[in-house]
Amino acid sequence: MVKRQKNKNFPFYKNFTSESVCAGHPDKICDQISDAILDAVLALDPQGRVAVEAMVTANRVVVAGEVTAAAAALARIDLKQVAAEQIKRLGYTDTAFNFTHQSPIEVYIHEQSPDIAAGVDNEGAGDQGMMFGYACCETPELMPLPIMLAHKLTQAMDGVRTTGVLPYLRPDGKSQVTVNYKGGWPVGVSKVVLAVPHREDVEVEQVRRDLHVEVVKKVLGEYEQRIPEKELIVNGTGVWHIGGPASDTGVTGRKIVVDGYGGMARVGGGAFSGKDPTKVDRSGAYAARYLAKNIVAHGLADRVEVGLAYVIGRKRPLMEEIETFGTARVSKKALREFAGQLLDTSVRGIIEGLDLRRPLYLKTASYGHFGREGFPWEQMPGVQVGVTP
Repeated sequence: MVKRQKNKNFPFYKNFTSESVCAGHPDKICDQISDAILDAVLALDPQGRVAVEAMVTANRVVVAGEVTAAAAALARIDLKQVAAEQIKRLGYTDTAFNFTHQSPIEVYIHEQSPDIAAGVDNEGAGDQGMMFGYACCETPELMPLPIMLAHKLTQAMDGVRTTGVLPYLRPDGKSQVTVNYKGGWPVGVSKVVLAVPHREDVEVEQVRRDLHVEVVKKVLGEYEQRIPEKELIVNGTGVWHIGGPASDTGVTGRKIVVDGYGGMARVGGGAFSGKDPTKVDRSGAYAARYLAKNIVAHGLADRVEVGLAYVIGRKRPLMEEIETFGTARVSKKALREFAGQLLDTSVRGIIEGLDLRRPLYLKTASYGHFGREGFPWEQMPGVQVGVTP
């Protein structure tokens, strides 16, 4: 293993905290509804354009936005049914939740604005904005340790519920992980916070014991970390029985820090879910991650943030920056040349280079968009899988 470079220019705390949310969290329900609609459109019309958001609250679902696609494709998509299927899949089938797949669903959809379409038709960006991609050698996934652990914990909590290991758990939930750092690199986990609703006949102390054994020890063990049970906080108020939209209204795109790097990298501000790849706040962020990850994966630096910025209707970015925080092993010129050979950052170059006009987005809408296998922006051409830089 190559010795890590010092983080000369990286402002860092002595400890850093990131959070994630379960797939049944109200905001994530909305992200998944939006991306399920996007996938449904792209499956029938790869050139379709989508910008759809959802809102869920007690016994109500609202879907709104823009969809432009072939008439034959649109005729085959029942948007209400798409939304209902996601809600049912996420476990909201019990009327006690005051929110189920049978809740009323309102749909307000129109075509994309002709002013926006004019730029997109010319292979330009569908919006303005800045995007950031990030990678570091803290984990095998080349992601920051706090957010990777937070995602793995929420995914594991959902897993023990859906597989029946802990059948008393209910949909919804959160995780929060604090990691101690020294010299800019992680040295250990100091605190884990979990929140999850559960049946009324189960005491919170049992929930804490079971989650420590079935979730926390297993997830942290994968990363050679551990915390004693006494350092695990579960349901801070001591009571959480009913979660989901009946308790907390959800909206698409409200978990952009969870979706990205857990606060360790800059946030461009644009949400991902429900947007087709002509919307560069999504595709540009994927491109930036792809470049950052491959720079680290090829051993050119230990910590990288790639910044891109676009203007609506223009084909190429106005800003392309690579920051390595003093960890680079090659010159800035060499980094730029490597990035340029790896991916064309024009709108068309990103869409075609990463093959983004296909239904792959629903899977991104829970447990983060980065650091997970199976997505084109996570590929590492020329790097042997399993080898840490």
